[in-house]
Amino acid sequence: MSTPKYKRVVLKLSGEALAGDIGYGIDSNVITSFAKQIKEIVELGVEVAVVVGGGNIWRGISGSDRGIDRATADYMGMLATVMNSLALQDALEHMNVPTRVQTSIEMRQVAEPYIRRKAIRHLEKGRVVIFAAGNGNPFFSTDTTAALRAAEIEADVILMAKNNVDGVYTADPSKDENATKYETLTYLEILNKGLRVMDSTASSLCMDNHIPLIVFNISEKGNIRRVVLGEHIGTVVRGSN
Repeated sequence: MSTPKYKRVVLKLSGEALAGDIGYGIDSNVITSFAKQIKEIVELGVEVAVVVGGGNIWRGISGSDRGIDRATADYMGMLATVMNSLALQDALEHMNVPTRVQTSIEMRQVAEPYIRRKAIRHLEKGRVVIFAAGNGNPFFSTDTTAALRAAEIEADVILMAKNNVDGVYTADPSKDENATKYETLTYLEILNKGLRVMDSTASSLCMDNHIPLIVFNISEKGNIRRVVLGEHIGTVVRGSN
């Protein structure tokens, strides 16, 4: 089967995943692997938007815990996402995949400012669009950015790529051997059970706008392609059963 189930997707990549085994910064082998997987689905005709976190460089909430003003720490985190986005853009363009980075905070020398209509036009032309700098406001996570941008560009699904985790579990599988994996969930269940899939703001936004979410393991090569072709891997989250 080579006909994609989804025409337009938002891929959410965690910043920590980009660090690989190094644990900090950007592992070139990892980012190249991610770029190859993105290229695979672009070649299927899927319109791809990407939201990258910044946790491999800086996490706003961690900076706040160290005494830095929370808003300032969050803005620093937004800049970290721009660094990751530019690195991913470079990896994709080395593979001849046309890519645009759009930032919520203007920095025209390195990226376009986020403009919804322009982002959609890029997608229609087959370009990968990377949304950087969160949504431009402190106190919001990149999960919320993914939910917001998915609603704005009318994406069919959010693909939440996890590093070495193949879905949503009842508990942390690395700490609890009795943890079991959910095949399907609703956003209401995520909120009621306090599952750490995405923050409550992002979950509510997805629920209100009927945007499905698929949580899967990106460490296994080819998984992004499998997901967009409709293969059931990971955990599927919907607004209702």
